[in-house]
Amino acid sequence: MRIAYFDCIAGASGDMILGALVDAGFPIEVLHAELAKLELDEFKIVQKRVSKLGFSATKVEVLVTDKVPSRHLPDIERIVMESTLASSIKERAAEIFRRIGSVEASIHGVPLEQVHLHELGGVDTVVDVVGTLVGLDAIGIEQVIVSPLPLGRGWVQGAHGKIPLPAPATLGLLADVPIVGSLLEVELVTPTAAALLSTLATSFGPIPAMTLHQIGYGAGTLDLPIPNLLRVLIGSAPDVLSATTETLVMLETNIDDMNPEFYEHLMERLLDGGALDVFLTPAHMKKGRPASLMSVLCRPDDANRLTQILFAESTTLGVRQHYVTRHCLPRSVEEVETPYGMVRVKVAHWTEGKTRIKPEYEDCRRLAEQHNVPLREVYRAAEMAAQRLVH
Repeated sequence: MRIAYFDCIAGASGDMILGALVDAGFPIEVLHAELAKLELDEFKIVQKRVSKLGFSATKVEVLVTDKVPSRHLPDIERIVMESTLASSIKERAAEIFRRIGSVEASIHGVPLEQVHLHELGGVDTVVDVVGTLVGLDAIGIEQVIVSPLPLGRGWVQGAHGKIPLPAPATLGLLADVPIVGSLLEVELVTPTAAALLSTLATSFGPIPAMTLHQIGYGAGTLDLPIPNLLRVLIGSAPDVLSATTETLVMLETNIDDMNPEFYEHLMERLLDGGALDVFLTPAHMKKGRPASLMSVLCRPDDANRLTQILFAESTTLGVRQHYVTRHCLPRSVEEVETPYGMVRVKVAHWTEGKTRIKPEYEDCRRLAEQHNVPLREVYRAAEMAAQRLVH
């Protein structure tokens, strides 16, 4: 699996993403050739080497002579969909512009088809979006992972006057995305970059496990107290049984002084609160005291809430947190008919033509009790029925 990890050192913009991809090996000639399929003559791409606080990087500028200050969403969709770009590129570009349009419509309180895309409706934004999609496709990227996004404060000039930072469109596009505040009073993440990264990313978090192949640095326009760069790491990870890779959080705490009767309630609270898994491991602490190591696997967005549950419902005084990488098989839930009744079965898709089957315990237990037969008999019947279904 080929991975692109976007390390947002100083945030991200559309031209920084393009610059990073070109710096990592995306041929500028391919970019020119693909963008020509849009049949827009009002722009020119300029590539140059620049230095940002001693770091050499690629700056990609989109010089626009377009006289149209803003466009409606249908106008942009028509430009993209009537082009001769690959269908997959057109569909993903249209999806990104529809997300932008939906957020802008919500901010301004107008129907989607009537919203004017001012800063986001220009040729440069179309070029940034399409160019990024073409670049990822050309490099053969199968998965995009992004670091938490830093957001600056201050003001930026927009079509309707001064806009507070982070820009409302940026915030709307970053719903459910990990963000972190910055002391810099400047726009670090533009709406275009927010739309691209939040749509394309399969997960957000630290650098994933991979074999590193290329590194690209894309330069921003401003000179900042920190290197104004977006870094992309291109690497490969083994196809773990055709699994998808995601970044999760593991919460851990050692407990040695809690009534054992409370664990069931605590685990139910954690699972109801969004934990993906909760488990206990026997441990020995200082002075030979027996203890339980409680581990809670969760998505990054749920970590703070689950930490509060641990503090409220257990005797712990501290919770450790670290990121983990999980390879997860794609799966589906099917219903199969057995001599004892219907049973839900999880079917995990291993590699092409291979599956792993797991009957739902509660369904099997209920039918075993209902028919007064051993649980394993119902399990076996469900597995056989599922094998016939998948083959």
